[in-house]
Amino acid sequence: MTDIAQTGTFQLGDRTVKRLGYGAMQLAGPGVFGPPRDRAAAIAVLREAVAQGVDHIDTSDFYGPHVTNQIIREALHPYPDDLVIVTKVGAKRGADASWNPAFSAEELTQAVHDNLRNLGVDALDVVNLRLMFDVHGPAEGLIEAPLTVLAELQRKGLIRRIGLSNATPRQVADGRRITEIACVQNQYNLAHRGDDAFIDDLAAAGIAYVPFFPLGGFSPLQSDTLSEVAAGLGATPMQVALAWLLRRSPNILLIPGTSALGHLRENLAAADLALPDAAMAALDRIGAA
Repeated sequence: MTDIAQTGTFQLGDRTVKRLGYGAMQLAGPGVFGPPRDRAAAIAVLREAVAQGVDHIDTSDFYGPHVTNQIIREALHPYPDDLVIVTKVGAKRGADASWNPAFSAEELTQAVHDNLRNLGVDALDVVNLRLMFDVHGPAEGLIEAPLTVLAELQRKGLIRRIGLSNATPRQVADGRRITEIACVQNQYNLAHRGDDAFIDDLAAAGIAYVPFFPLGGFSPLQSDTLSEVAAGLGATPMQVALAWLLRRSPNILLIPGTSALGHLRENLAAADLALPDAAMAALDRIGAA
């Protein structure tokens, strides 16, 4: 059985979690919209993740919408004491499955209450403010107003810790003047390396970095070098990509997602993979290219 504890731990706000977690986005239907094709399979994946030692699950009430949180509640409530559930607010889904900003005080407050209700909790462990100045990546924009709304809900006891998603270094610096920032969640993987310096700065500040699309997301990672390294190690390319992230920096917390038990076990088995220095050097060149 895979021992994900050997990947080490890192602080997520005031909680300590194992560095290999689980992302729930794929538990919703196609396009992260509507119900899953197989709800029983989604429940089985969540229960297996926790049975394998996962203590950090990433979700959002705009996945579905509402779908993934309701499945998490059905599968895992009452939650284990060591389980940290991280959610996101700041976006909403259109009837056409579009992703739209939801930044007003009313929308943010409603989103927090939706998450509380659908997860079945009195307080949310961590809430990430998803910045939507550019849906495709971080872009500068003022965050004081929406972050102040979340900080007030934190003072009321509805949120324990706050993070930022799709954020720039300047926005994190601005945010830290308003409240403690527990984590930053941006796109980052072997081929998408724009946050290299940012990750190192966050590590020095003791802030967790949670890469979304660690395996490429809707466009899976493809590289001859990645495939060659994986073949040499007797592993899959996706396991190597996850192992590279785990070795990249100690503040990286992984949340690979899947709706299949076999794929879940494959992802978690990345904890067993030790990358030699030569493999790391070869993999590093993918991002440089």
